[in-house]
Amino acid sequence: MADLGNILLYFLFPLSVFTALTSLASGMTKRQGLLVAARRGAYGIFGVTTLSVLALIYLLVTSDFSIEYVASNTNRALPLFYKIVALWAGHNGSLLLWTWIITIFTAIVAFQNRRKNNDLMPYVLFVMAGTTVFFSILNVFIANPFDTLYQDLGNRLQEFAVPDGRGLNPLLQHPAMIIHPPILFIGYVGSVVPFAFAIAALITGKLGAGWIHTTRRWALTTWGFLGIGIILGGKWAYVELGWGGYWAWDPVENASLLPWLTATAYLHSVMIQERKGMLKTWNMSLVIATYLLSVFGTFLTRSGIVSSVHAFANSGLGPAFAVFISLATIASVGLLLYRRKDLKPDEEMQSLVSRESGFLFNNLLFLLATIAVLWGTLFPVISELFTGDQITVGPPWFNNIMIPIGLALLLLTGVGPLLAWRHTSVETMKRSFGWPILGSVVLVAALIAFGINDGWALGSFAISFFVMWTIVVEFIKGAAVRKKNSGENILKAVYMLSRKNTRRYGGYIIHAAIVLLFIGFTGNAFNSETRAEVDEGDAFQLGPYTFTALKIVEDQNENYSSQSLELEMSRNGKIVTYLNPEKRYYFASEQPSTEVDIHSTIREDIYVVLSGMSNDGQRVIVQVYRNPFVKFVWIGALVLLFGTIFALIPNLRESKIGRDA
Repeated sequence: MADLGNILLYFLFPLSVFTALTSLASGMTKRQGLLVAARRGAYGIFGVTTLSVLALIYLLVTSDFSIEYVASNTNRALPLFYKIVALWAGHNGSLLLWTWIITIFTAIVAFQNRRKNNDLMPYVLFVMAGTTVFFSILNVFIANPFDTLYQDLGNRLQEFAVPDGRGLNPLLQHPAMIIHPPILFIGYVGSVVPFAFAIAALITGKLGAGWIHTTRRWALTTWGFLGIGIILGGKWAYVELGWGGYWAWDPVENASLLPWLTATAYLHSVMIQERKGMLKTWNMSLVIATYLLSVFGTFLTRSGIVSSVHAFANSGLGPAFAVFISLATIASVGLLLYRRKDLKPDEEMQSLVSRESGFLFNNLLFLLATIAVLWGTLFPVISELFTGDQITVGPPWFNNIMIPIGLALLLLTGVGPLLAWRHTSVETMKRSFGWPILGSVVLVAALIAFGINDGWALGSFAISFFVMWTIVVEFIKGAAVRKKNSGENILKAVYMLSRKNTRRYGGYIIHAAIVLLFIGFTGNAFNSETRAEVDEGDAFQLGPYTFTALKIVEDQNENYSSQSLELEMSRNGKIVTYLNPEKRYYFASEQPSTEVDIHSTIREDIYVVLSGMSNDGQRVIVQVYRNPFVKFVWIGALVLLFGTIFALIPNLRESKIGRDA
């Protein structure tokens, strides 16, 4: 099976080259027969890559320890489910998954556009197949997951198989691991579709809104996957790493955030181009930046230039990625400069107090956030280049920069939709903003009265209240008008209103999700923690809670040995719950892992970690964190997913509703 996998990968490279060159030739000669051949090539590279993925899964499931990747990421005692998940647990396998996803997208795009966009498709397929060429080179020549193990017999090398593998990294043996990487990869890889259409538009000079309409759902879908993937990564870090948080401004975390920021900016500013014919150059730049930052994120994870719990060890891929990113940047910027005269806006900005200006300020803040995160992420590399020492930029620096930017963006989330196109009068502003501002002021006064005095937290709660108010009012006002005109009850009116313009009201739902996320983030201002060394019967305190160590339990199975602590949590003498944090040691990988236990309510999480043994070996060390509002982050993620899906649903036409009634 390994030989078959190798043959398939070696065939993928020339087939990708054929598809890319045939696509390019079709665009240059306008010969439809070549485009048909290129389209079939796109289907072919998808088929070949799919078979190679299935071959690797078979090797993982059957525990073929003559294959280096299988031996490095699985062992015999590993549950079957995690053997399959190991496809993307290691460097070489995850790179094959990256390649597979792009071939899936290439085949889908080729099929969707088989009877349309004939002027753009040759260059679209050229860009997508060209990207596949690059990754197929990496899969075949640098990071081949089908490489076999060899032993040196002096005068020759001989294949051999180890008795058992090293096992899956214990940190990855968690349900979030099952879906986080592929979802994040879909978000990364999906950026190539809008990018390919943008490059095709620049090459052909067809710079109208056609390519935007074609890629609108692609852009929103991949943005949604990227956002959900980021939050799932935070969930994994929260429950698996045992440090009490879900975001640490880690370089690889930042690398996934960067394309999300530029993609979010694009989804907002593209509405101005569709409606007013403005920001054409800016939108092209954002699409290009999102793609390049997605590839950059993959480079950062695999190059070894930054230290991260999420990163793979130095794999030797850094130079190849650097060359690819450089060539893609030069080609993209060159095309953008070549077409700069054709990208002039159809209209000019007429007022600073307008919806257009709101979108513009929104984009400028997203750009500022992207630059800040990129600078902080690369600063250790830059400092080492000039001084010889890596100077790390920590979470306090990121928080000081990003909190005010984030709150400004959150405020614009509520302000922007209430502004009128072209110009907003003072009277309209008073009518739109009066009550939400008054409500926010009352809320701040109430919070201060309850003893909350953190300035950023007060600002975040006030802005969150303001934005949520404006969202709810938009639904109520629209539904009230519809109810009056149609006679529908209020619930049906809300539904029909939303279905009539799913893009708009799906956007409002997404904005509501962002508010929930910010409430969750704000809870970090009130975190508290304690550390205790306890034996059975000992008790300690955190806030209003008393924790009593009941029992220390040691256990073992064929996969790992464990030590756990049964902990009673009470408040005012009444038992709230029992918590069982655990420490494990995995035999195959010879690695420890921390299994936290969390008591979660809408108000707060009580997060318990068994850190290890005391110096005298007589007691266990337990760390307890009290984290307010964390649940809002996970609820916000679900609302974000729902809003994204809703925005993708086609609008319900009134004429069809009338016929069906």
